[in-house]
Amino acid sequence: MTALDDRPSSLAPDARAALFTDAHTVQHFAPTPVSDAQLTEIWDLARWAPTAANLQPLRLLFVRSAQGRERLLPLLDEKNRDRAATAPVTAVLARDDRFHDAIPHVAPFLAGLQPVLDGDAEMRAQMGGYSAALQAGYLILAVRALGLAAGPMAGFDKAGVDAEFFAGTSWRSELVVNIGHPAAQDAYRPRMPRLAPEDVVRFA
Repeated sequence: MTALDDRPSSLAPDARAALFTDAHTVQHFAPTPVSDAQLTEIWDLARWAPTAANLQPLRLLFVRSAQGRERLLPLLDEKNRDRAATAPVTAVLARDDRFHDAIPHVAPFLAGLQPVLDGDAEMRAQMGGYSAALQAGYLILAVRALGLAAGPMAGFDKAGVDAEFFAGTSWRSELVVNIGHPAAQDAYRPRMPRLAPEDVVRFA
């Protein structure tokens, strides 16, 4: 019997609730710090996301110093600045346009893919984009799994963030995620409705 055979068949109801049904995007955060150990553990969980050919294009910048926040906040849409200002950590999720350089390490059996991707920027963007999106979803679940709350935001100046934080690199910003503990008051907006299964699910 392997370790995989010992896994439970499903998560307990309280764990599923924490990850999915009870989880809620946070608008305002408490000042409680998030530690280096917690941030490291978030990635230790999120890095197991499935990606095309195991190429893992997502990169992370955790912004939490006063200087870093001063650089980041003006680059967020105005409605998002207050949210990020209250978060102890704001993660900038980026896609590495040179993710294929890691093929010899993460997928050595696909050595022939490296020159193909090197010469095809559109293919890199497509493959890297959807894989990074999968990793971003896992990262939000990892935040929740540690008892923290996440507030993803797409409203920001991507070119500005890239110039400010990633100049001279192959990293390209994709999403911003606030991380921390919910504020005691006004942490959440009322939950919005979700589409019913009969509206979105079909069987063939």
